[in-house]
Amino acid sequence: MQSFELDKSDVLKFKQALEEDDTALEALVAEYHASEIAILFESLPQEARERIISLLPAEMASDVISEMDAEFHPERLLENLHPERRSEIVEELDYDDAADIISQLPEHQQKEILEELDEEDASNIRHLLNYDEDTAGGLMNTQVIKINESFSKKEALDEIIRQSEEMEEFYTINVVDDHNILKGIVSLKDIIKARNNVKIRDLIKPDFVYVRAETDQEEVAKLISQYNLTSIPVVDDQMHLLGRITFDDVIDVMEEENTEDILKISGVSEDEQLAGNWKESVKSRLPWLVLNLGTAFLAAAVIRHFDDTIKQLAILAGYMTMIAGMGGNAATQALAVTVRRISLTDLTDNQAYRTVLKEFTVGLINGAANGLIVFLFAFFYDGNPMLGLVIFLAMTGNLVIAGITGAGIPLMLKRVGIDPAIASSIIITTFTDVFGFLLLLGLASRLLL
Repeated sequence: MQSFELDKSDVLKFKQALEEDDTALEALVAEYHASEIAILFESLPQEARERIISLLPAEMASDVISEMDAEFHPERLLENLHPERRSEIVEELDYDDAADIISQLPEHQQKEILEELDEEDASNIRHLLNYDEDTAGGLMNTQVIKINESFSKKEALDEIIRQSEEMEEFYTINVVDDHNILKGIVSLKDIIKARNNVKIRDLIKPDFVYVRAETDQEEVAKLISQYNLTSIPVVDDQMHLLGRITFDDVIDVMEEENTEDILKISGVSEDEQLAGNWKESVKSRLPWLVLNLGTAFLAAAVIRHFDDTIKQLAILAGYMTMIAGMGGNAATQALAVTVRRISLTDLTDNQAYRTVLKEFTVGLINGAANGLIVFLFAFFYDGNPMLGLVIFLAMTGNLVIAGITGAGIPLMLKRVGIDPAIASSIIITTFTDVFGFLLLLGLASRLLL
């Protein structure tokens, strides 16, 4: 099956069908998968989305809502539905998806929706709403396959069949004791292959991976990726089994975390919605730009300090932007690599030291190579070998500083508990601008005047 790509013709079909009766619209919707409709919803107004959702079977409607990106507010599709219709859709959602969507509504609406559900569904969703959405507890689904360690093979298979009727899919089977304490996991394959008289406790894999409910979602994603897991159990401090997190949930987490890092490195607030309007973008970006402007005054102060040097050697003005620009680009490269490495694993002190040393070496070699090119340009075009030497030294020095700060600053921020992506770009831009101008103008003052 090929991936779906939004096409203007698809949007046009829906807009035309929306102008006709419900029969034509239902026939068109039937041609699309739930995830495709969720993508198409991004190009349709809210009224059209609500009309389509009201026509879909409850199971299909729940799939569409769960597939929608959070920034297009799937929770708003529940607000204006008839209570009976709304409860049908919510009950078809996995508990974790239902909790994620309902949590975005005001408290009085959350209460109203939960009161419409049967007690078991409402209780499970309320339980998930108590957890922070960025933790394993907020990410988990409380529907799990679990069997008692004392079960025989036949008892275990009967229990798995009974529990699986309420689940779309499952990947691992959790083994608990009489008090719901997680003892380990076992595969369905091992149970089927086992002798009839075997006890489940004899099939347990004791060296299993699990997470506690308060574990950060990024750490959960790392564990599932590191151990190639299809799902991971969630427990409380006493090892009571609470739920499970599957790999498809983690894919969404990884996408979310990567988007956050990209936005932070670019100096954009993580709260900005990618499809938001211009007002939201201005509100999100303006504070960072003002902060960046404040740091730019430091670079301007360096230039003012060497005002006489620039008056006597106006040619330096052309090379100043070159030195600062190259430093900024080199620092961004080192920053991107380091932040990504930090996000994938916790670096030891030795690894952190080697990371900075590596970027120092890269900066030295790249700086010397680019500095040599500019030296030759100044020598042949400007006819001034000493100017070329000054630019060579400034270029090399600034790219070394770019490498050290691009790697060192995010590592230091991580050490003190600050997100390394959130402020690194502004800090390293200040370093490369200030030291780039300082090296160029300082060396020029000493060697050319």
